[in-house]
Amino acid sequence: MCGITAYLGKKQASKILLAGLARLEYRGYDSAGISTVADGQLVIRKKVGKVKELKPVTEDLPGSVGIGHTRWATHGEPSEKNAHPHVPSDSSFSLAHNGIIENFVPLRESLKRKGHSFYSETDTEVLVKLIEEVKKSANLSLEEAVRQALSQVVGAYGIAICSVENPDLLIAARMGSPLILGVGEDEWFVASDASAFIEYTRQVIHLNDGEMVVIDRSSGHKVSTTQGTELNPATVELEGTLEQIEKGGYKHFMQKEIMEQPIALENCMRGRVKLFSSAPPSPVNSEDRNEKPVSDSPHITLGGIEQMMEDKDGKQFTLLQKFQAARRIIICACGTSWHAGLVGEYMLEHLCKIPVEVEYASEFRYRSVVLRPEEDIVIVISQSGETADTLAALRHAKSQGCTVVGICNTVGSTIARETDGGIYLHAGPEIGVASTKAFTAQVIVLAMLSLRISQGLTIPETVYKELVRELSTIPEKIGNIIRANESKIIEIAKVYRYAHHCLYLGRGYNYPVALEGALKMKEISYIHAEGYPAAEMKHGPIALIDNLMPVVFIAMQDSIYEKVKSNIMEVKARKGTVIAITDEGNSELDELCEYVIKIPNVSEVVSPVLTVVPLQLLSYHIAVMRGCDVDMPRNLAKSVTTE
Repeated sequence: MCGITAYLGKKQASKILLAGLARLEYRGYDSAGISTVADGQLVIRKKVGKVKELKPVTEDLPGSVGIGHTRWATHGEPSEKNAHPHVPSDSSFSLAHNGIIENFVPLRESLKRKGHSFYSETDTEVLVKLIEEVKKSANLSLEEAVRQALSQVVGAYGIAICSVENPDLLIAARMGSPLILGVGEDEWFVASDASAFIEYTRQVIHLNDGEMVVIDRSSGHKVSTTQGTELNPATVELEGTLEQIEKGGYKHFMQKEIMEQPIALENCMRGRVKLFSSAPPSPVNSEDRNEKPVSDSPHITLGGIEQMMEDKDGKQFTLLQKFQAARRIIICACGTSWHAGLVGEYMLEHLCKIPVEVEYASEFRYRSVVLRPEEDIVIVISQSGETADTLAALRHAKSQGCTVVGICNTVGSTIARETDGGIYLHAGPEIGVASTKAFTAQVIVLAMLSLRISQGLTIPETVYKELVRELSTIPEKIGNIIRANESKIIEIAKVYRYAHHCLYLGRGYNYPVALEGALKMKEISYIHAEGYPAAEMKHGPIALIDNLMPVVFIAMQDSIYEKVKSNIMEVKARKGTVIAITDEGNSELDELCEYVIKIPNVSEVVSPVLTVVPLQLLSYHIAVMRGCDVDMPRNLAKSVTTE
């Protein structure tokens, strides 16, 4: 939560900071502020609301060094006094902060006894005044004062600081909140996400927890631990392009990300799902799609779990071998990623015959989970790779000696660096707060993982090959779903946009899709929605059903279709209104339901990737019709980097 950006170079800092904040706004949009240093003075501008409110008062700010912040409120309501950057009593420096200082109350009381007063309700101002106190009492440089102050802090932080006393200096440090250093030609950038500066440099250094960077205009950047031990981190080149983080003609990022799912999933499977011995599957629109293969040999390759590794005793192994020998798999995730994990549970147990538990990452570390390091593998799932609760679960599992595998979208993220291995989504940047393409890519990755583990062991080769072939058809089928059904979904949205409540029901593989559909509806339209296993409707939710509450059923013609059809009839008997998602060619529900959305026939193993798409579109169009801010829904942020 919260977005930080900082700049030191030769250009006008305010314009770079403002553009960077606009791209980081998905991380928080309660208030925003910019601070620059010019002519021996600190110039600060803050506004409540979105970054666009800041633009008129900051575009012409002087100075070639500065920091910026877009806030997701944790301590204190959205207001100018609580907005960042914050300053000490002498306004000698300014600081922007992402995270939570857990011991801010005792620190604040201690500082009050020493004569400090506070103008805001934030924990960040406490850190600022702590740095000021340490600096003055011990007559330290700003750099050393920051180090000593951080040693007294408990909690999470990503901070950036600029100074009036030294306008050629920029300081940043990280503990639990992501920070990336961008290195350009005689200019430097610091941000929570590289999208803030991608057009200026592609050379970056990912700061790890407990690390700090001090940037000097004349001597360059120096990375060290917060205790002062110098480091020599690798500089890596960014993936992605500027075009990927722009709307590209779409009205909203969420709309763009729904529509680009066919391409995103092709990229996710590229080089991994191989239909022939000589090449990966052809792109959906490729002209040579009907070329004759050298040999028909559908298979999956996942380099992230197939590379040879070595344990502390020198024994060689692959993560694939560990999976195949595992007695239990534990999946830890939050939100939409947790729903993907539930789909993964069905896949792994069905195909691999391995018991699976899916845990909320936020609960995993705080209860007495019995872990058996020799038998268990932990999978952590996060789009950003920076989710605080998921990182905490990862570290807890590692501390217990477990092998941990990561599934994430952001290359170089903390989860990617701290796990034993993993699989990238390669879905491209996801900017909209409500996740869409990341969910379908996560499900595809879990399907590929399940098939790779089960190959030659727990399912017949014919079944394995057929499922691999089916995976390769998913991108094209999603495109067909959107083209064939969007106009009908818009019609449905017009009817139900004023609903106060919705119920989403599914069974088996599509129960997690019901949860995800309900989450999307409540996230962006603010309509109360709940997802349930369809059979559980009779154990309480059926009491809510009337002709004003739409009930969405996922009713694919799979192994439990007849059971779901019975549940639909139970709703209709109580004058409920039903929207059903079912297979093309199934006419049994046409007269029974108010609306039927038909999608291509697929096996139940991969059906969640298709059944979720109409639900994404329905929530999107209802939210737009209700006048909601689809990309920045109230009270939410994209990357949850605080507990």
